[in-house]
Amino acid sequence: MKRVLLISPHFPPSNLAAVHRARLFAQHLPAFGWEPIVLTVHHDDYTEELDWNLAELVPESVRVERVRADREPVRIGGRRLVGDVVLRSFRSLLRRAIEVVDAEPVDFVYVLIPSFYGALLGRAIHERRGVPYGIDYIDPWVEPNAYPLGSKMWTTQRLARVLEPVAVRDAALITGVAEGYYEAVLDRNPRLRRATTAAMPYGGEARDHREVEAMGIEPWLFERDGRFRLLYAGALLPQAVEPLHRVCRAIAARPDLFDDVELFFVGTGSSPDDAEGYQVRPVAEQYGLWGTVIKEHPARIPYLDVLAHLDATRGVFILGSTEPHYTPSKVYQGVLSERPVLAVLHQASTACDVIRGTGAGRVLAFDGEDGLDTIEDGFADAFADFRAFADTFRPADVDREAFEEFSARNVTRTLAEALDQAVA
Repeated sequence: MKRVLLISPHFPPSNLAAVHRARLFAQHLPAFGWEPIVLTVHHDDYTEELDWNLAELVPESVRVERVRADREPVRIGGRRLVGDVVLRSFRSLLRRAIEVVDAEPVDFVYVLIPSFYGALLGRAIHERRGVPYGIDYIDPWVEPNAYPLGSKMWTTQRLARVLEPVAVRDAALITGVAEGYYEAVLDRNPRLRRATTAAMPYGGEARDHREVEAMGIEPWLFERDGRFRLLYAGALLPQAVEPLHRVCRAIAARPDLFDDVELFFVGTGSSPDDAEGYQVRPVAEQYGLWGTVIKEHPARIPYLDVLAHLDATRGVFILGSTEPHYTPSKVYQGVLSERPVLAVLHQASTACDVIRGTGAGRVLAFDGEDGLDTIEDGFADAFADFRAFADTFRPADVDREAFEEFSARNVTRTLAEALDQAVA
């Protein structure tokens, strides 16, 4: 069996969305001939809330190497200026990676980003020990968006444009959640065209949903009442704010359709642990929808708690971005939740095919920023159609065979095949 050093600075019990990528890869890789060694940072050095139930989902057979951070978060006036886990533990991660490579055969080093600065570890290990490496783009590193001159994001993006070419220069493998996540990387770095590439969605894990019942986790944000409640769980991207405005305008124009409806947003705050970091509420208030049709719990809640709350709703709501490459990971947990899915997505998002192909719900597709009127003009009718669909929905109607293509196991198969090709 070949061995891969999987560098994921965040790993359970971290509650960040990206940890599921590493967790599920580590769980399924052995079935395809690859033994994973997970290299991560010790949970005592994380700045986010910890989720120990999530840690229970990591198989005991998965080997996890944890290092301590070299530095504490940098704070100025009580405000955290530098908290990035890799910036605080780069030397420790590199030192331990070299120790592992020196002590035992390692065929490949695979770095999951973000944290984006972790991508530099792959090349550093390659230069010191010659082990081939790859980078997985869970999010794009270099963004096309313009940020205010001198702002933190402006500085971050200036650094990204300098550091990304350094990090990817000798990569043997470039992967991402969808092709759109790394195509621009190949365009900016033409020599990467000779590297192996692979697009792999997050994928869904049916076992996670079974564990909710086994652990006895119950919803606590709302009661199981008679409202037609849809749950949106996850971050709200900046490029999803304008689609949200259009949804709100559509609802405000047809209040008769939404008398007993509640769209409940969870984890959409400006930062993961800020209970007051409302982003949906200000938009909803503009249209008189706050507290009636729309509610928000800004702080992130544990992953298995999200699944428990999905079980207590009438359906799943997914709001996409004006960026065509955006493929929300919440789509996969939505399909597996045995609740109907209503999605507003860019027509180029691969998530459209997941929902339509499995018969799990309804999709209102729009063409990016040029097609936002489609949302405003069509959401009310799309919702009415969805509600009729939900009234007759049966979990058995979802085509699980079609969904198998998007299962975590099958997604990991794609990664294993890409690793085989990259080392060859």
